[in-house]
Amino acid sequence: MSLHILVVGKKHENWVAEGILRYQKRLKAPFIPEWVLMAHSSFDGLTAREDESRRILSRLNAYDYIILMDERGKTLHSPTFADVLKEQLDHSRKVLIIIGGAYGVTQALREKADLVWSLSPLVFPHQLVRLIVIEQLYRAQQITLGGPYHHT
Repeated sequence: MSLHILVVGKKHENWVAEGILRYQKRLKAPFIPEWVLMAHSSFDGLTAREDESRRILSRLNAYDYIILMDERGKTLHSPTFADVLKEQLDHSRKVLIIIGGAYGVTQALREKADLVWSLSPLVFPHQLVRLIVIEQLYRAQQITLGGPYHHT
């Protein structure tokens, strides 16, 4: 069982790193993610999207459960997200959450995703998405364990 968050972009900005650390310290296996930072493409626009997507695709394994972050994806309630994670982790699948680059990802990568997840129809800065994702992992853990953090 493993959980990875693959991010296209630079290291966490200080304010994001502090927030990530806050939640990371609270997480217990199997909800502790390994962060994988992948450099932005040196290209712009469509070429950058294709380059970054190709590099992401090369890291995927057939058995991975792929969650792609995209504002055009499916919105989930936190308990539903917790159920999705628990099911995959219970089946010993590697869960890979992908936060693409500024130009998005290709259709080929979208088609590889098992779940295209939208936090909101709004577009958020990628650094903020990192923080929201780690908080949602903590919330999913607490929902799964029956903790008091999430109120229904």
